[in-house]
Amino acid sequence: MPAPRRIILDTDPGQDDAVAILLALASPEEIEVLGIVAVAGNVPLALTARNARIVCELAGRRDIPVFAGCDRPLVRPLVTAEHVHGKTGLDGPVLPEPTMPLAPGHGVDFIVETLRREPPGTVTLVPIGPLTNIAAAFRKAPDIVPRVQEIVLMGGAYFEVGNITPAAEFNIFVDPEAADIVFRSGVPLTVMPLDVTHKALTTPARIAAFRDLGSEVGRAVAAWTDFFERFDKAKYGGAGAPLHDPCTIAWLIRPGLFSGRHVNVVIETKGEFTAGMTVADWWRVSGRPANALFMGGIDAEGFYALLTERLARL
Repeated sequence: MPAPRRIILDTDPGQDDAVAILLALASPEEIEVLGIVAVAGNVPLALTARNARIVCELAGRRDIPVFAGCDRPLVRPLVTAEHVHGKTGLDGPVLPEPTMPLAPGHGVDFIVETLRREPPGTVTLVPIGPLTNIAAAFRKAPDIVPRVQEIVLMGGAYFEVGNITPAAEFNIFVDPEAADIVFRSGVPLTVMPLDVTHKALTTPARIAAFRDLGSEVGRAVAAWTDFFERFDKAKYGGAGAPLHDPCTIAWLIRPGLFSGRHVNVVIETKGEFTAGMTVADWWRVSGRPANALFMGGIDAEGFYALLTERLARL
């Protein structure tokens, strides 16, 4: 059996981020979480750093170091998404305040130090919020860039275009300059865009399967999905809500659930109407070299089966 992938999770929890964290912590055969770094995104940094620790405690993993990273995008004012995730970012179930402290130091320094310390090509970065911390680390310490094994990120869209503006997905829109740095970095990229996550919708049966686990984790995940499902059903008119962020972890565990294309992706930073757009050359017409495995398809039944099976362990 191959050794587990060693990852740093960079996150702005968010209910779907919380599910991604739980899936990673429930899958030690495939994934070793070296640490979690919070970033401002869905809600401000004080709340995302709190929420990441709440999720670790829910999973019984107080041993996981949780760091606070950047509290705002590289150059733009922070845009948040309380309208989706509620005022805390984790609205839904009532969960206790975390008692584990934040790890000392800045999350960007943790990323830099970890990549310098570990053998080259052995650490994967999994950013599931805005890319501010990753870009800040790359700018601060260019020597770490070639040491990254892979970046597996949730963000962007092509066929689904935008969810925060007509042209842009939220994570990329919040900090397009950071995304531009990451997409130009030369690190192998795997991208889970809205094109995939909007095919992984909750249903009453899928939420019931979480609740039927009979555990605190199962009840929390069911309550989180119930909460943000209301917003997405009203917005998109669909049967349920997309579970965006766990797609990154599911790819690391079971890549056969996904299909995509190796294409060129550039980030629009200047557009009047298109700032934050991920311009994915799906039809390979630009002549620009491919820089990302951009996902387009998912086996949604397999994805939810994996999620339910793993969450049952916690």
